Amino acid sequence: MDPHAVASAYNARVLQQIYEPLVGRDERFRLEPRLALTWEPMEGGWRFKLRQGVKFHDGTPFTADDVVFSVERGLTPESQLRVALPNVTGVRKVDDFTVDLLTSNPSPVLPLAITNFRVMSRAWAVKHHVERPQNFNAKEETFATRNANGTGPFMLKAWVPDTKTVLEANPSYWGKRSNLTEVQYLVVSTAATRMAGLISGEIDFVIDPALQDVEKLRRSAGIVIGQATGLQAQYMSFDVKSEKLKYGEANGRNPFRDLKVRQAVRHAIDVRALQSKVMRGMGSIGSALFSSAVDGWDARFAEPAAYDPERSKKLLAEAGYANGFSVTLDCSTAAPADAICQAVAGMLARVGIRVTHQPLPFNLLLPKVTKGDSSMFVIGWQPLTADAEGVLVPLAHTPNARGDGQYNNGGYSSAKVDAAIDAARVVPLWEKRTRMLAEAMTTLDAEAAFVPLSYRNIIWAMSRKVKTPVMPNDSLDLRFVNLE
Repeated sequence: MDPHAVASAYNARVLQQIYEPLVGRDERFRLEPRLALTWEPMEGGWRFKLRQGVKFHDGTPFTADDVVFSVERGLTPESQLRVALPNVTGVRKVDDFTVDLLTSNPSPVLPLAITNFRVMSRAWAVKHHVERPQNFNAKEETFATRNANGTGPFMLKAWVPDTKTVLEANPSYWGKRSNLTEVQYLVVSTAATRMAGLISGEIDFVIDPALQDVEKLRRSAGIVIGQATGLQAQYMSFDVKSEKLKYGEANGRNPFRDLKVRQAVRHAIDVRALQSKVMRGMGSIGSALFSSAVDGWDARFAEPAAYDPERSKKLLAEAGYANGFSVTLDCSTAAPADAICQAVAGMLARVGIRVTHQPLPFNLLLPKVTKGDSSMFVIGWQPLTADAEGVLVPLAHTPNARGDGQYNNGGYSSAKVDAAIDAARVVPLWEKRTRMLAEAMTTLDAEAAFVPLSYRNIIWAMSRKVKTPVMPNDSLDLRFVNLE
């Protein structure tokens, strides 16, 4: 429940109901004022004028002190939300309802990024000794892990780990509200059980229906399927930093440091088969780390690398791996990621790369990957900003002290890519900036730094009595959900 501990879509889906950002997204996914009424660039950063009369769930008034505290907390090493504060070096209180976010460079994307940065109460955090975020990777537990106190439309009523989370409506909420009084998030691991619960009426909404069940659900009376192009990309990444494989055997070497090996892996994977067979046509493919719904997509990315196993074998032989090598592939147990990984493992085996597929629950996969404790892994990424900078800075930039490359978990580094990204970041949000980021992505593609596997469509299965817009970030905003 700590709003600054982990950057995970699973967490965000719940926390966005409890904690609020300065700038948000409305029901049409446009920017809207939340805890900030206005924002404007200034020399050295951005100035935010705050909303007055807002209270936290415990009745404490919201002021600039809470924003200053939250930003400073979000910049600490334990925080995984630094990615939502691009180029931010500090924060300054101007008066009780005005704050300045200070940046190292002009940062046109900042208002987009902070839509995913949530504000907590300074007084509450001090009272409960949670001035710093929970260290998620170290499996630390604090008061903020199991308790919450935001300004949002819903309050935490109960949380039973791995079973359910219960939220109740905030009767004092300042903004738009729905007719919901209580919401229960249920952990139902079996797809068939989720579907049965939806059809019987025991469950109102399933955010991740199994792809094989979607057509049956479409034909079910009382069920609606909501669908939209999503922001998320599923991709494969490699440890290119280590001198030898951590998990596998390649004669004491790390094959992924060799461009030819990375290209061989890419040509061994039939992404069209993944799209048609595993994703059942409910997704799309391309050569970029982001989907066509992301600002920065270019037509050149619509064509993925060719599926060519013979070329893969030739490249492996040229790199000195004519007999292949063995490696462990870390992946989530969640659908459809697990099925994608199983298919990928089989495809790589055909060219001599012997893969041990290791499915892990997401709460185990994420810290393993973010600590760099993986030789090869498949994971998804959804840009906080809904633009290419929100992908390339955290995933592809060389990690540095200011927080760039925070999720560059394989240690990829390219001076050319860094220069292109850094040059684009200071350009206002217009066509030139988009072209510059597209060039950075083109370089990543040429270096086979990552292997994009699938862009997943947003598919929501719900009772006909549920009325909600389908959001491209795959997150249900309860402010816009009503039950008939």
